[in-house]
Amino acid sequence: MQELKIGIIKEGKVPVDRRVPVTPTQVETLLNTYDNVTVHCQRSDIRCFEDSEYQQAGAILVDDVSDCDIILGVKEVPINMLADGKTHFFFSHTIKKQEYNRSLLQTILEKQIRLVDWECLTNLQHQRLIAFGRYAGIVGAYNGIMTYGKRYNLFHLRPANECFDMEDMQKEYSKVKLPAIKIALTGGGRVSKGAMEVLTGMKIRKVSPVEFLTEYFNEPVYTQLNTRDYNQRIGGGSFSRDEFYQNPANYESSFGQYAKKADVLIAGAFWDPKAPVLFTKEDANRSEFKIRVIADITCDIEGSIPSTIRPSTIDDPVYDYNPSDNKEESAFADEGNITVMAVDNLPCELPRNASEDFGKEFLKHILPNLVGEDKDRIIERATICQNGKLMPDYAYLQDFVDGH
Repeated sequence: MQELKIGIIKEGKVPVDRRVPVTPTQVETLLNTYDNVTVHCQRSDIRCFEDSEYQQAGAILVDDVSDCDIILGVKEVPINMLADGKTHFFFSHTIKKQEYNRSLLQTILEKQIRLVDWECLTNLQHQRLIAFGRYAGIVGAYNGIMTYGKRYNLFHLRPANECFDMEDMQKEYSKVKLPAIKIALTGGGRVSKGAMEVLTGMKIRKVSPVEFLTEYFNEPVYTQLNTRDYNQRIGGGSFSRDEFYQNPANYESSFGQYAKKADVLIAGAFWDPKAPVLFTKEDANRSEFKIRVIADITCDIEGSIPSTIRPSTIDDPVYDYNPSDNKEESAFADEGNITVMAVDNLPCELPRNASEDFGKEFLKHILPNLVGEDKDRIIERATICQNGKLMPDYAYLQDFVDGH
């Protein structure tokens, strides 16, 4: 069997990201499982795991991984760190023609790099096989509750990134006692399931959307809203999920009924720009619009939530949105404002746990297809380009690459 050299690159993107694609323990498992694989770890002073831990696990510490066959990273690799003609795995943020990464994709093509995007690794049912979404949901829900406590001066929680790991964070939120508020959570995927872990862990009762709208509770409650709960067919008729995803323009938002009842919104639903927005600036200005804290995990700028006017940062996670003037103000500036938490790299706040989950999925779903046969074309379908050319599934990016 041919030897396969796998490299773990030092994350070079700023702001610093402390996550890793595989942990030291997982490196040890990998080396014990595959005789023909070696792991080379680029020295780094920013990872959530020490270089010495990788060395003890059997990885070879190096200053440069450009001679490895496969190079694993998390965030976009800086252009000066790209290895000519090699296979790079990372979140490239290019498949939606993100303007800020145009030169990155152009350089990858010039250098004849094979780019495999983590985001595109799916099974035959088009479900993602590897993601950080669960931890985005966990940290997003925690930050939402932390923001509510701060806004109303009810309790103080340590930021998630100041907790050692998730167990430490769970101890932190277990001391919270919320008043009888109502929390609306959108979405049904990894993100919202992660958020539910925190809400359930805080012993917040889950109720149905109908109960949420019609009943009074003397305890904090939350409801999970799926697409059908807050979108309705224009002109009447029953909701069809297939039709909604194929022709979202046939639908309009009915979220207003929940906005009249909810105190907090945790937004975890994927949004298609062709679909209706959750609510409008005009909706946010109405006196019956009750929501005053929004944890926008999706963080779509100019997307489905008009109060998310920019991403926030781990160091400065919260700002206020003034709905009457449609502008940003300092956090907790005015009772009439909506307080927004829109950190766009939430899993970075719990890097150890997020990395462990990610690496586990890599070992289970991705690595066997790298070392052996690429069953179901999992790697092939996630390959954006190789040998200087876009793959057929990503040929739509050509005009973007050409600068149009």
